[in-house]
Amino acid sequence: MSISTIRRQVKNVAYNFSDTQVKVLNFSNDPWGPSTALMSEIADLTHNPMSFTEIMSMLWKRLNDHGKNWRHVYKSLVLLDYLIKCGSEKVAQQCRENIYSIETLKDFQHIEENRDQGMNV
Repeated sequence: MSISTIRRQVKNVAYNFSDTQVKVLNFSNDPWGPSTALMSEIADLTHNPMSFTEIMSMLWKRLNDHGKNWRHVYKSLVLLDYLIKCGSEKVAQQCRENIYSIETLKDFQHIEENRDQGMNV
């Protein structure tokens, strides 16, 4: 087990994150591409009112990250797109209600190794 994995687990316990919240965090933390199986699992969880609230709360938090955390923003958008298509109808409804937060991401910028990684967002 890597040090970053242990650190992440300690942080999850310290912040008292639920299993649902940890799934969203893991999705946006992992350095590799998004797992379709995990996206599907999270989409199914959006039909449970309590899980829906936890998922959307964590997604909005991740969408407000900036700078070096551009991958969190990018992967949260990927997950949000998937949830709109495959999750509860409430996901699309909440996105319509918070469209301004999504639209502000058009101006997202972060230069890393002489590349604008914000373009990915």
